[in-house]
Amino acid sequence: MRSSQRVLAIALAGLLATVLAGCKEKRDPGFQGWVEADMIYVSPDEAGRVTRLDIREGDVVKVGDALYSVDDDLQLADLNQTKATLANAQQVFDRAESLRKTGSGTQATLDSAVSDLRVAQARVVTSETRLARRKGSAPVAGTIQQIYFREGEMVAAQRPVLSIMPPGNMKLRFFVPETELPKLSVGDEVRVACDNCAADLTAKIYFIATSAEYTPPVIYSLEERNKLVYLIQARPSRPDALRVGQPINVYLNPKTPVADKR
Repeated sequence: MRSSQRVLAIALAGLLATVLAGCKEKRDPGFQGWVEADMIYVSPDEAGRVTRLDIREGDVVKVGDALYSVDDDLQLADLNQTKATLANAQQVFDRAESLRKTGSGTQATLDSAVSDLRVAQARVVTSETRLARRKGSAPVAGTIQQIYFREGEMVAAQRPVLSIMPPGNMKLRFFVPETELPKLSVGDEVRVACDNCAADLTAKIYFIATSAEYTPPVIYSLEERNKLVYLIQARPSRPDALRVGQPINVYLNPKTPVADKR
């Protein structure tokens, strides 16, 4: 064999060894998941008609910011009635106190008047609170995620008018098979990938299910997965870079090459 042929044979053998080594290299297929968030729902204590919306979906609000108003005719009428009752109770008390000082009244009559006056005062405070709560304000800072009732619509008691998503309430949910579970611990950092997302997204695991499930309720995969899987939840390091409902891929080892998804 000529020297040139020998050199070519050696080069081809080296190339083949490199290809075979690349084929044997372990690549991380990742785990499919999605983005969720624990929403804060803001609702009126009593039923009524929405008379005003001070925000729009996507607005960023701070604690105490005005959100909406609900009609307050009934609550205002109730407040006027309790104030009238309070005025009568005050008059009865003043009369009982005056008679007691002159010796014409009894202590029992005065005690009863004091009790009625305190009850009337408490009812006024309750009525004022009911009236004040016809205006909804932000209990937390966050982004208005969705508005369920618009101006002019009736909303039932305890039904949310809107939802707020605090940045810290965003979470990633994905499932891993039982064989991968020993590799995970609470506090571990994982890599997150999604369509057209930044390459440096990470998240920290804060929850690992203790019981298995057979089929995840939602999973972004073309393959049927019938084996036992465990739910994992993680908090993203950059929640502003993700959207609720967005499909993601999670990789346990950031240094492991990613398998081709095409």
